[in-house]
Amino acid sequence: MTYEELVAKLQTEYGKYDASTVKEHLAIQFNVRGEADGALYLEIADGKIHIEPYEYYDRDILVTISAQNLIALAEGKLDVLDAFNNGMLTAEGDLPKALMLKDLAKKEEPKKTVAQKVESTVSTAKAVAKAATVVKKSNKDKRK
Repeated sequence: MTYEELVAKLQTEYGKYDASTVKEHLAIQFNVRGEADGALYLEIADGKIHIEPYEYYDRDILVTISAQNLIALAEGKLDVLDAFNNGMLTAEGDLPKALMLKDLAKKEEPKKTVAQKVESTVSTAKAVAKAATVVKKSNKDKRK
């Protein structure tokens, strides 16, 4: 994985989170070691999460971590406290603020309208009918 791919992956993963309830500013610089080596930051400001491929000099926390573990954190597969306690990351600065990441909730998928549900059902029915036609034709061809 390249550094650019890592930043894009983190932007996608953290884009799935809702930070609207976070009222405090948070800036974490991640120094990634090993694969995708480089510095990037996560900032929560005005209820939005930003991931940018730069150093953040006025940061609250500086974290050193591997790309693999950073992705696992973003995906919710690795707990930040477990990672810290097990030496998977090192951190310095205002560490209690890092716990704000645990409070982020994944955004809910928008509910489908009745029209969207009907459209989805019709599309599925058409796909099934088309597949049945192909199977039927294939069976006829085999009999010849």
